[in-house]
Amino acid sequence: MSWIFKISHLSAVEKEGLYRILIPPSIFHRFHIHPILFLNDKRERLVRFYCPPKDNATLIEVKQDLSDQDSIFFVQVSDTNDRTQIRLDFIIINDPHSERFNTDVDPLGKDTLFGRANRNIPEEIRAMQAGLSPGQVKRGLRLTGEFLQCLEHFCRILGIKSILLDGLFYHNSIIYEKYGFSYFEGFKMMRRINELFQPGSILCEKLDGSTPFRQIGFHKTIRGRSWAIHDGILRDVDDELIEGRWSSPKMYKMVDKTRQICSFADASY
Repeated sequence: MSWIFKISHLSAVEKEGLYRILIPPSIFHRFHIHPILFLNDKRERLVRFYCPPKDNATLIEVKQDLSDQDSIFFVQVSDTNDRTQIRLDFIIINDPHSERFNTDVDPLGKDTLFGRANRNIPEEIRAMQAGLSPGQVKRGLRLTGEFLQCLEHFCRILGIKSILLDGLFYHNSIIYEKYGFSYFEGFKMMRRINELFQPGSILCEKLDGSTPFRQIGFHKTIRGRSWAIHDGILRDVDDELIEGRWSSPKMYKMVDKTRQICSFADASY
């Protein structure tokens, strides 16, 4: 029996006692949330655990205020077919005090599905100019490393040996490389993208200012490349390793073992 499915059969107190391990401790301290009771100073419960019986996934959400549109922390983990593995489905960490950019909905208010179903170009331009990356609606809190430490601690307790995830955007994949993740699929594509962004190569040449997301010099940074890829620049390249589109790499990390994988050397964000 896989671990998330097994935990889902426990009592609410037992489940929450285990899953609270996944919440970075600095969130409790920074936003004055009691780490056991999950209450703020007004006695409001700001942490939500969605882990119904017989489910093989769990979702955890933390808000600064119950009325907030966006969470501070939002994570989902799930089982795989191998009980020694766990999947990180998604992780979102927002700075609640930062400006919001409506990149998650189109001008008609429909979900953009991270820009894959549709896009809100004016909001994406504003977000990019404010220093955000594709898929972000607010600035982050720079807690990815702390969260991954929490996730590995959770895995150690249960005897889980590896963490799986998909690199949704280009910048996500590069960031996970820096935290010791390697690739099941997609490393050849990532290396090829890096080659084609080198000065004089085709992707670099296509950073010609033809759209706001394809500015000259974007090849130098992780965020610049990610916006260009999100804008569909790979469709303009006939290359068998890229196949004209971004395909989210499948990545993994062995618990307590760090791989030194790098597809974009000396990159700045």
